[in-house]
Amino acid sequence: MGYKYRRRLGTKSSSHGRLFLLDRDRTPVDMTKVHPHATAAEEPPRPESPRFGEGRAAAEATVLTVWRKSLLFNGNGFTVFDSKGHLVFRVDNYSSGSSDSIVLMDAAGKPLLTIRRKKLSLGDHWRIYDGEEAVNPRFAVKKKHSKGLARVTPCASGTKSRLAYDAEGSYSRRCCAIYDSRRRQLAEIQKKESAQGISLGLDVFRLVVEPELDAAFAMAMVILLEQMFGSRGSLLRG
Repeated sequence: MGYKYRRRLGTKSSSHGRLFLLDRDRTPVDMTKVHPHATAAEEPPRPESPRFGEGRAAAEATVLTVWRKSLLFNGNGFTVFDSKGHLVFRVDNYSSGSSDSIVLMDAAGKPLLTIRRKKLSLGDHWRIYDGEEAVNPRFAVKKKHSKGLARVTPCASGTKSRLAYDAEGSYSRRCCAIYDSRRRQLAEIQKKESAQGISLGLDVFRLVVEPELDAAFAMAMVILLEQMFGSRGSLLRG
Protein backbone atom coordinates (compact mmCIF):
# COMPACT_ATOMS: atom_id res chain seq x y z
CA MET A 1 0.00 0.00 0.00
CA GLY A 2 1.65 3.24 -1.09
CA TYR A 3 2.16 6.39 0.92
CA LYS A 4 -0.52 8.54 -0.73
CA TYR A 5 -3.20 5.88 -0.22
CA ARG A 6 -2.21 5.41 3.40
CA ARG A 7 -2.14 9.14 3.84
CA ARG A 8 -5.70 9.57 2.56
CA LEU A 9 -6.86 7.01 5.09
CA GLY A 10 -5.26 8.66 8.07
CA THR A 11 -4.71 12.39 7.45
CA LYS A 12 -6.29 15.44 5.93
CA SER A 13 -5.17 19.00 5.28
CA SER A 14 -6.97 22.30 5.59
CA SER A 15 -7.13 25.01 2.94
CA HIS A 16 -4.26 26.70 4.75
CA GLY A 17 -1.94 23.73 4.23
CA ARG A 18 -1.94 22.59 7.86
CA LEU A 19 -1.66 18.85 8.33
CA PHE A 20 -4.09 16.95 10.56
CA LEU A 21 -4.10 13.35 11.72
CA LEU A 22 -7.45 11.61 12.10
CA ASP A 23 -7.68 9.94 15.51
CA ARG A 24 -9.46 6.64 16.15
CA ASP A 25 -12.80 8.43 16.39
CA ARG A 26 -11.98 10.40 13.19
CA THR A 27 -11.35 13.57 15.21
CA PRO A 28 -8.71 15.77 13.54
CA VAL A 29 -5.52 16.24 15.58
CA ASP A 30 -3.52 19.30 14.53
CA MET A 31 0.00 18.02 13.84
CA THR A 32 1.40 21.55 14.17
CA LYS A 33 0.98 21.10 17.92
CA VAL A 34 3.68 18.43 17.67
CA HIS A 35 5.82 20.34 15.18
CA PRO A 36 4.92 24.00 14.44
CA HIS A 37 6.10 23.77 10.82
CA ALA A 38 4.36 20.52 9.86
CA THR A 39 2.80 20.87 6.40
CA ALA A 40 0.77 18.76 4.03
CA ALA A 41 3.34 18.63 1.24
CA GLU A 42 2.72 15.57 -0.92
CA GLU A 43 6.42 14.97 -1.56
CA PRO A 44 8.49 16.63 1.18
CA PRO A 45 12.26 16.81 0.65
CA ARG A 46 14.03 13.68 1.81
CA PRO A 47 17.49 13.82 3.35
CA GLU A 48 20.09 11.79 1.51
CA SER A 49 21.60 9.05 3.64
CA PRO A 50 23.70 5.95 2.97
CA ARG A 51 22.92 2.42 4.12
CA PHE A 52 22.17 2.47 7.79
CA GLY A 53 24.95 2.09 10.32
CA GLU A 54 27.62 3.27 7.88
CA GLY A 55 27.68 6.96 8.76
CA ARG A 56 27.28 9.97 6.48
CA ALA A 57 29.07 13.18 5.65
CA ALA A 58 27.42 16.13 7.40
CA ALA A 59 28.52 19.20 9.32
CA GLU A 60 26.11 19.05 12.24
CA ALA A 61 23.70 16.82 14.09
CA THR A 62 20.26 15.97 12.70
CA VAL A 63 17.41 16.91 15.04
CA LEU A 64 14.17 14.96 14.62
CA THR A 65 10.81 15.24 16.37
CA VAL A 66 9.40 11.78 17.11
CA TRP A 67 5.69 11.29 17.73
CA ARG A 68 4.48 7.97 19.11
CA LYS A 69 1.45 7.96 16.80
CA SER A 70 0.75 6.43 13.41
CA LEU A 71 -0.51 8.40 10.41
CA LEU A 72 -3.31 5.82 10.14
CA PHE A 73 -6.34 6.49 12.34
CA ASN A 74 -6.47 2.76 13.21
CA GLY A 75 -2.72 2.29 13.25
CA ASN A 76 -0.02 1.87 15.84
CA GLY A 77 3.39 3.38 15.19
CA PHE A 78 5.49 6.52 14.85
CA THR A 79 5.52 9.75 12.85
CA VAL A 80 8.86 11.57 12.56
CA PHE A 81 9.57 15.14 11.38
CA ASP A 82 12.83 16.91 10.60
CA SER A 83 13.72 20.36 11.94
CA LYS A 84 11.78 22.04 9.11
CA GLY A 85 8.60 20.13 9.81
CA HIS A 86 8.91 17.73 6.88
CA LEU A 87 7.77 14.15 7.37
CA VAL A 88 10.86 11.93 7.09
CA PHE A 89 10.05 8.58 8.73
CA ARG A 90 6.90 6.67 9.60
CA VAL A 91 5.80 3.39 11.14
CA ASP A 92 2.22 2.34 10.43
CA ASN A 93 1.41 -1.04 11.96
CA TYR A 94 -2.31 -1.83 12.03
CA SER A 95 -3.88 -2.21 15.46
CA SER A 96 -5.83 -5.27 14.30
CA GLY A 97 -4.56 -8.34 12.52
CA SER A 98 -1.31 -10.20 13.01
CA SER A 99 2.21 -9.09 12.23
CA ASP A 100 5.66 -10.41 13.02
CA SER A 101 7.62 -7.40 11.81
CA ILE A 102 7.91 -3.63 12.19
CA VAL A 103 8.75 -1.68 9.04
CA LEU A 104 10.40 1.73 9.15
CA MET A 105 9.44 3.72 6.05
CA ASP A 106 10.45 7.03 4.53
CA ALA A 107 7.92 9.81 3.88
CA ALA A 108 6.79 8.21 0.61
CA GLY A 109 6.11 4.83 2.22
CA LYS A 110 9.26 3.13 0.93
CA PRO A 111 10.52 0.46 3.38
CA LEU A 112 13.94 1.35 4.75
CA LEU A 113 14.43 -1.19 7.52
CA THR A 114 12.48 -4.13 8.91
CA ILE A 115 12.71 -5.21 12.53
CA ARG A 116 11.87 -8.78 13.53
CA ARG A 117 12.06 -10.63 16.82
CA LYS A 118 14.48 -13.54 16.67
CA LYS A 119 12.55 -16.79 16.69
CA LEU A 120 13.12 -19.47 19.31
CA SER A 121 15.11 -17.18 21.57
CA LEU A 122 14.83 -16.39 25.26
CA GLY A 123 14.44 -12.73 26.18
CA ASP A 124 14.40 -9.73 23.88
CA HIS A 125 16.51 -10.65 20.83
CA TRP A 126 15.86 -8.78 17.59
CA ARG A 127 17.20 -8.53 14.05
CA ILE A 128 17.35 -5.49 11.74
CA TYR A 129 17.10 -6.07 7.96
CA ASP A 130 17.47 -3.87 4.89
CA GLY A 131 14.17 -2.90 3.25
CA GLU A 132 11.63 -5.69 3.69
CA GLU A 133 14.13 -8.53 3.49
CA ALA A 134 13.68 -11.58 5.70
CA VAL A 135 17.16 -13.06 5.24
CA ASN A 136 20.69 -11.82 5.87
CA PRO A 137 20.05 -9.48 8.81
CA ARG A 138 22.39 -6.55 9.17
CA PHE A 139 22.31 -6.12 12.95
CA ALA A 140 21.40 -8.13 16.03
CA VAL A 141 19.95 -6.32 19.06
CA LYS A 142 19.71 -7.73 22.57
CA LYS A 143 18.08 -6.24 25.64
CA LYS A 144 20.52 -5.84 28.50
CA HIS A 145 19.54 -6.80 32.02
CA SER A 146 22.34 -5.10 33.92
CA LYS A 147 24.03 -1.84 32.99
CA GLY A 148 22.56 -0.20 29.93
CA LEU A 149 19.43 -0.77 27.84
CA ALA A 150 20.44 -2.65 24.70
CA ARG A 151 23.46 -3.94 22.80
CA VAL A 152 23.73 -3.85 19.00
CA THR A 153 26.21 -5.98 17.04
CA PRO A 154 26.57 -6.57 13.27
CA CYS A 155 25.60 -9.97 11.91
CA ALA A 156 28.16 -9.97 9.10
CA SER A 157 31.65 -11.31 9.63
CA GLY A 158 34.81 -9.41 8.74
CA THR A 159 36.26 -6.07 9.82
CA LYS A 160 32.88 -4.51 10.58
CA SER A 161 32.12 -7.30 13.02
CA ARG A 162 34.05 -5.30 15.63
CA LEU A 163 31.51 -2.47 15.36
CA ALA A 164 29.00 -2.34 18.20
CA TYR A 165 26.56 0.11 19.76
CA ASP A 166 25.15 0.42 23.27
CA ALA A 167 21.99 2.21 24.37
CA GLU A 168 22.22 3.57 27.92
CA GLY A 169 20.11 5.74 30.19
CA SER A 170 16.34 5.73 30.75
CA TYR A 171 14.02 5.38 27.76
CA SER A 172 10.95 5.55 30.01
CA ARG A 173 12.01 9.08 30.98
CA ARG A 174 13.15 9.92 27.42
CA CYS A 175 16.69 10.50 28.62
CA CYS A 176 19.08 8.06 26.96
CA ALA A 177 21.84 7.86 24.37
CA ILE A 178 23.52 5.53 21.88
CA TYR A 179 27.28 5.04 22.04
CA ASP A 180 29.68 3.28 19.69
CA SER A 181 32.45 0.90 20.73
CA ARG A 182 34.77 3.91 21.25
CA ARG A 183 32.26 5.44 23.72
CA ARG A 184 31.37 8.27 21.38
CA GLN A 185 27.79 9.49 21.81
CA LEU A 186 26.17 9.19 18.38
CA ALA A 187 22.48 9.74 19.19
CA GLU A 188 20.41 11.04 22.08
CA ILE A 189 16.74 10.89 23.03
CA GLN A 190 15.53 14.01 24.82
CA LYS A 191 12.25 15.35 26.17
CA LYS A 192 10.63 17.98 23.96
CA GLU A 193 8.82 21.16 24.95
CA SER A 194 6.49 23.40 23.01
CA ALA A 195 7.45 26.93 21.97
CA GLN A 196 5.72 28.08 25.17
CA GLY A 197 7.94 25.83 27.30
CA ILE A 198 5.24 23.26 28.03
CA SER A 199 6.31 19.61 28.13
CA LEU A 200 4.78 17.54 25.34
CA GLY A 201 4.81 14.37 27.44
CA LEU A 202 6.36 11.01 26.67
CA ASP A 203 4.69 10.51 23.29
CA VAL A 204 6.51 13.44 21.66
CA PHE A 205 10.27 13.68 22.05
CA ARG A 206 13.44 14.75 20.29
CA LEU A 207 15.98 12.45 18.61
CA VAL A 208 19.38 14.06 18.00
CA VAL A 209 21.64 12.11 15.61
CA GLU A 210 25.31 12.93 15.14
CA PRO A 211 26.86 13.00 11.62
CA GLU A 212 28.62 9.66 12.15
CA LEU A 213 25.37 7.72 12.49
CA ASP A 214 22.58 7.26 9.96
CA ALA A 215 19.24 8.67 11.13
CA ALA A 216 17.28 5.60 9.94
CA PHE A 217 19.42 3.32 12.09
CA ALA A 218 18.93 5.65 15.07
CA MET A 219 15.17 5.57 14.53
CA ALA A 220 15.26 1.78 14.36
CA MET A 221 16.87 1.84 17.79
CA VAL A 222 14.06 4.08 19.07
CA ILE A 223 11.54 1.52 17.82
CA LEU A 224 13.37 -1.29 19.60
CA LEU A 225 13.64 0.67 22.84
CA GLU A 226 9.89 1.25 22.64
CA GLN A 227 9.39 -2.49 22.22
CA MET A 228 11.61 -3.27 25.20
CA PHE A 229 10.74 -0.47 27.63
CA GLY A 230 7.67 1.35 26.31
CA SER A 231 4.55 1.66 28.46
CA ARG A 232 2.00 1.48 25.62
CA GLY A 233 2.52 -2.15 24.63
CA SER A 234 4.04 -3.80 21.60
CA LEU A 235 3.85 -2.50 18.03
CA LEU A 236 3.40 -6.13 17.01
CA ARG A 237 0.00 -7.79 17.01
CA GLY A 238 -1.04 -11.39 16.80
